[in-house]
Amino acid sequence: MNIHEYQAKQLLKAYGCPVSDGQPVFNASEAETAASQLSGPLWVVKSQIHAGGRGKGSFKEDAAGNKGGVRLAFSVEEAVAETKKMLGNVLVTHQTGPAGKQVNRIYIEDGSDIETELYLAVLLDSSSSRISFVASTEGGMDIEAVAKDTPEKIITVTIDPSIGFTTKNGQDVANALNLADSNMDECIELTTNLFRIFVEKDMDMLEINPLIVLKTGGLKCLDAKMAFDGNALFRQPDILALRDETEEDPKELEASKFDLSYIALEGEIGCMVNGAGLAMATMDIIKLKGAEPANFLDVGGGATAEKVTAAFKIITSDPNVKGILVNIFGGIMRCDVIAEGVVQAISEVGLKVPLVVRLEGTKVQEGKDIINNSPFDVIAADDLDDAAEKIVKAVKG
Repeated sequence: MNIHEYQAKQLLKAYGCPVSDGQPVFNASEAETAASQLSGPLWVVKSQIHAGGRGKGSFKEDAAGNKGGVRLAFSVEEAVAETKKMLGNVLVTHQTGPAGKQVNRIYIEDGSDIETELYLAVLLDSSSSRISFVASTEGGMDIEAVAKDTPEKIITVTIDPSIGFTTKNGQDVANALNLADSNMDECIELTTNLFRIFVEKDMDMLEINPLIVLKTGGLKCLDAKMAFDGNALFRQPDILALRDETEEDPKELEASKFDLSYIALEGEIGCMVNGAGLAMATMDIIKLKGAEPANFLDVGGGATAEKVTAAFKIITSDPNVKGILVNIFGGIMRCDVIAEGVVQAISEVGLKVPLVVRLEGTKVQEGKDIINNSPFDVIAADDLDDAAEKIVKAVKG
């Protein structure tokens, strides 16, 4: 789960990390009051969406010339005017795709006198199975481009879980950021607090870009992105309360209500599979046969007919789906339960695109009988290769 910048900064502040004073704005009538509570003389007006590249983005409707989703204002009146231009407008960045995202929240904060911009992140490092700090002197830039063009400028500091975060780790991060000796103690304190919030709040990723050195010499977190482990939200009610459902894909939101693992993609073949590994293999073979998957969907090992019905409805609600492949290997998950759910779903929503079903494992014959005895035109498949070939052929003609 992701949260907005202003929410992330509230968390950082609660853990003793240096951030600018700021005020969130949810409608234009609040803008003047919010801006007036800040000291100026520079106000930064920031669009709040779950996507990067806001500063370089552009609005679909902006008579002022598409100045991006992060703007500077030199008076309260100017901050209010910029807020009104952005609220309710659609911001397009390299991460949103051409559809963009509507800006429903604005964050107005005090400006900062910047000397240096740096990059700092805390994340789960899959290569070491440990929490790591990633640091670079190239802050404020696209870190992926830095990694590609100048990878030597990105330094990783891995934390030993048997010891925890140490002063030495903080010193290593400060050295990686090429900080002056006068910033050493502040960096150790900051990284200690970042590690603590990362662990205590069950985060997957915490990114500060940029972390700045002020002209007065101190450090400040000028921007912040946080992602949390969805499987741990049951023990993080304060974090779950920050969820902004308007930022989520409606299909993914609906899937979460039924505890389905669903991720929307951009292809034309909808997939319903049990097991993450089998789901990945199914998507791979669809691509191998010359088509693209429209989603990742794992119904899990203990799915009910109700869950399967919900999954089928979510797949068919995607207008890009031109065909559906159901691929089930019955271990804990019984094939007859899947079949009952598929038939029930077709009965409720209809079947307007080709459907290929491949069943194998527990209660497979019973599942096949349910499918074969239904009044619907379902294409049976013997194995995964056969299933993929049939659905791609049906979609491609």
